[in-house]
Amino acid sequence: MHGPPRPWTEADTATRGLILWYGTALGDGEEAEALRARAARSVRTAYDPALGLVPWGAALGGPAPAPARTASRPRTAPRLRRDRGEAVAAGHLHRHLDLCLDGANAERPCPSWEFTEATGWHACPEPEAGWTRGEAWLLLAVADALLRARTPAWRPQRLREAARLLLEQGEFLTGPLVPPALARHPDGPLDTSAAAIGAVALLKLALLPAPESTAYRTRAEDVLRHLTLTHLTPPGTPHPAGTLQDGCYDAASGTAVRHALVWGDFFLALGLAALRGHVDLGRV
Repeated sequence: MHGPPRPWTEADTATRGLILWYGTALGDGEEAEALRARAARSVRTAYDPALGLVPWGAALGGPAPAPARTASRPRTAPRLRRDRGEAVAAGHLHRHLDLCLDGANAERPCPSWEFTEATGWHACPEPEAGWTRGEAWLLLAVADALLRARTPAWRPQRLREAARLLLEQGEFLTGPLVPPALARHPDGPLDTSAAAIGAVALLKLALLPAPESTAYRTRAEDVLRHLTLTHLTPPGTPHPAGTLQDGCYDAASGTAVRHALVWGDFFLALGLAALRGHVDLGRV
């Protein structure tokens, strides 16, 4: 098992939950389990009870203590649950849902929030509302929580309502198969990584008993098929064959626009493996 570099367990970023989970979830054995345990301890240490969440951190940019941000939600709550219990883990996710879905009264989820003693929580200008990869990350976090909501602390009805809002506001079922990186710039760069992450979130939601489950799976299949047929590099190009192109790391700053992104490749592979029955998304 080739896990992520050990320094990530100590990096000042709430994305440790994401990195250390998906970096080890497909591996077995003592090394993978040890990395997951170290990640849980470091996430627990970073948890701020006054804010009710694990702050974004400074390792990937931004002020410290940095804002709440949707990109750090997937798999952070389970790391907290391991060391802090169900109530703290659920509260961490619901604080983000309260902010991102309810806090701005916007047509699209607001992905980034900052806290000051003087003014409390307020929305950050960047990333802006309609950052589609942020919407996909948040939907993935909600889908994970719904699959693992074992106690009332997780407020399953609230999670189902959050999923409904995210699906509607993010146009996961009705929008283009590959969304623009920023919703208010439909003619701007696409983000295939947002599409791949969103497809896996839909496949996870499709595991839940609901009338919409078939529609979720069908849409995910359509997205993954489109990515595979349209956005993979063919053999004989300067880029490695099979790389998912047309991702967009940061459209506002022009960073890695129309680029291959690691999470795009990972979630495309994960989604395809799940469709072929090689991965159980109820576990990963």
